[in-house]
Amino acid sequence: MKNKRNLTPTLTGVILISLFLGLISCTQPKEQKYIGLQLWSVRDTIKQDPIKAIEAIGAMGYKFVEAANYANGQFYGMEPDSFKTLLNKNGLDFLGSHTGQPVPDSATWDSVMTWWDQCIDAHAKAGVQFLVQPSMISEAYENMDVLKRYCEYFNVIGEKCNAKGIRFGYHNHSREFTQIDSVTIYDYMLQNTDPEKVMFEMDLYWIQEGGANAIDYFNQYPGRFELWHVKDEAELGASGKMDFQPIFENAELAGMKYIIVEVEKYNFNALESVKLSLDFLNNAAYVK
Repeated sequence: MKNKRNLTPTLTGVILISLFLGLISCTQPKEQKYIGLQLWSVRDTIKQDPIKAIEAIGAMGYKFVEAANYANGQFYGMEPDSFKTLLNKNGLDFLGSHTGQPVPDSATWDSVMTWWDQCIDAHAKAGVQFLVQPSMISEAYENMDVLKRYCEYFNVIGEKCNAKGIRFGYHNHSREFTQIDSVTIYDYMLQNTDPEKVMFEMDLYWIQEGGANAIDYFNQYPGRFELWHVKDEAELGASGKMDFQPIFENAELAGMKYIIVEVEKYNFNALESVKLSLDFLNNAAYVK
């Protein structure tokens, strides 16, 4: 009796067949880096359906978010615990938030401090690590006394945040690189806020639009720029104006801890734009 033919394929044969059929890819999976999204980037989408928006952001590979819709103890209409649970369910950490109040005068000081106490408590309940004020009133860019009051005010808020384990910071636009009485506003803020109480979230696009150089600031004020908004005119890399590589090569000097994508204008719909921006950073060898 003849021996039956061995019909069991070898491992090599299985691999070859799988490659031929496209079941196995020779391409290494793209590295998914720890990159966050400022939710202002999807402001209309999240307003329409917060749950679906968060599901999409998690599915595309973002790792954490920075909120932009705190009001009355809630985030996007949800209690702190509920919003955090929604994020965690979709593979996202809730690390940061943009919010704030204009600098108070003596008449409004107590009420503004009460607002901040409630705000900080809500963020602490959600486990937020950093809380950022994204702007100042127009007078702060025109009047040194107002700017001085802002710095004093930010030191107070930073101390309150420290007490609850949260880091307080300020986010720039382009106007911070104008001058009052021959003093550059951003420099004055860096020099007159306590590094133990106030860090800075540098917007890489707006500093360039303001005519300044990010690396110059890293050298002059090392360690102060713990957060970065990585931004372009639209999707990252779309304009050809932003050279991110030398900036990222100085991340340690800057003190950068987290990178956060923000897209304000779009060539596509908002979700596609933030996905393209994430892909840009994941594919950039200089982004660690």
